[in-house]
Amino acid sequence: MTATPQAEPGLAAPAPGPASSKDPSTDNRGRRLLALVLAAQFMALLDVFIVNVAAPTIGSDLHASGADLQLVIAGYTITYSVLMITGARLGDRLGHARVHLAGLALFTAASLACGLAQGADELIVFRLVQGAGSALMIPQVLSLIQRTFTGEGRARALGVYSAVLAVGAAAGQVLGGILVDADLFGTGWRPVFLVNVPVGVVLLLLGPRVLPLGGAAERERSRGLDVPGLLLLGGAVSLLTVPLVLGQEEGWPLWSWLSLASSAVVFGLFCGYESRLARRGGAPLIAPRVLRHPGMGLSVLRILAAMAVNGGFLFALTLHVQGGLGYSALRAGLTFAPTAVVFGVVGLTWRRWPASWQRALIPAGFVVAALGVTGVGLSFHGGGEGGAGLYLAFAGVGVGLALGFGPTLTRALATVRPEDAADASGLLATVTQLGQLIGVAAFGTLFLNRLESLGSPQAYTSAEALLTCTLALAAAAAVGAVSGLVLRRR
Repeated sequence: MTATPQAEPGLAAPAPGPASSKDPSTDNRGRRLLALVLAAQFMALLDVFIVNVAAPTIGSDLHASGADLQLVIAGYTITYSVLMITGARLGDRLGHARVHLAGLALFTAASLACGLAQGADELIVFRLVQGAGSALMIPQVLSLIQRTFTGEGRARALGVYSAVLAVGAAAGQVLGGILVDADLFGTGWRPVFLVNVPVGVVLLLLGPRVLPLGGAAERERSRGLDVPGLLLLGGAVSLLTVPLVLGQEEGWPLWSWLSLASSAVVFGLFCGYESRLARRGGAPLIAPRVLRHPGMGLSVLRILAAMAVNGGFLFALTLHVQGGLGYSALRAGLTFAPTAVVFGVVGLTWRRWPASWQRALIPAGFVVAALGVTGVGLSFHGGGEGGAGLYLAFAGVGVGLALGFGPTLTRALATVRPEDAADASGLLATVTQLGQLIGVAAFGTLFLNRLESLGSPQAYTSAEALLTCTLALAAAAAVGAVSGLVLRRR
């Protein structure tokens, strides 16, 4: 990949979109739209994490095996990741608001079915459907933001979007712990899914009044669906995500490695097919001009790095505080609150920081994240529960990841043309999800393998494994810090 000189611009105000008499971010219509789509985004993100703390109760109640529980947790993520680009293209073709509401309806119905499931097999199937609903719903969020907001309004909306991503990750574990511990009306784990139903119904009732179901945002339907491209990309992502999600649980058997290798081959076939389709004047799955957009390649790499560090950090720390230190599900979830709060605050305010700082925000953010995760590992070292320095380290992780992710996402989307919103949104939403998956798989495997090599699990050995993992996370964050320099000089 060859970066152009524009690959590392300052973070000046985004290029204005189409002229309008009033910035939608300042009127009630824009605020209502943003609130509605981000509420749906928050709910879908919650479901990535909320089931983790309920897994032991689900296993006991449904007599589920370890593999069953793994699929209950991972099935949602697999279909979510595989169908994300498909969801983005369907929104581009059929209308972003309509597809968003269709995905929301499917997600809500699947949540109800999950909450009423009577067996592990049923729950696995409904979780797959729930993930498909998210894949239809979530890519439309960025597309609707792109098409609704311009200039500073778009930057503010993307800042709120980034904050929702961070808060949702931590809130999922906190809320999961609260609901499981409460055991409402003797329902055990079922409220973890049923809590989505009333929220989803309210959003479905409000959606037609708030979302643009007609007009300019819904006009572009002439591009084909590129079914061969969808199948090739879906196959490549499936071959990548399934072993990443299930490999550790199964002990990394031969099929997992063959699947990972095959994913690279199928992805190569996808790239070749898309290039030939573009040369013939067809409509490839992702418009080449989006991939050639100045700085898009660098943004993809940085988002991948930020989300891998975020996913790996949350997963490894959860394993340590629950397994090594014996925290309850609720206390473990609350452990992440400082990071999430700081991430949210920084994500909402970085645009107001001095202009002279803007160019350095992203690399500085990755450096701060590297120092923060290292500080967390050192604070827990020796098997203790950390001290005052632990909270400073948590804050550093929140600040660093917010600066690594938020400005990068804003830069990648701020100047993309409205007609390319679906392609850019689908690409970056998929990269965000894959980054989380790769982080959980890679750093989770490192933590568990290190813990196994140290002998019987206890607070001391778990802290040693966590320190090893946080040092590796710091190295991954450093990649995000130096990537701009490396790509700019190529």
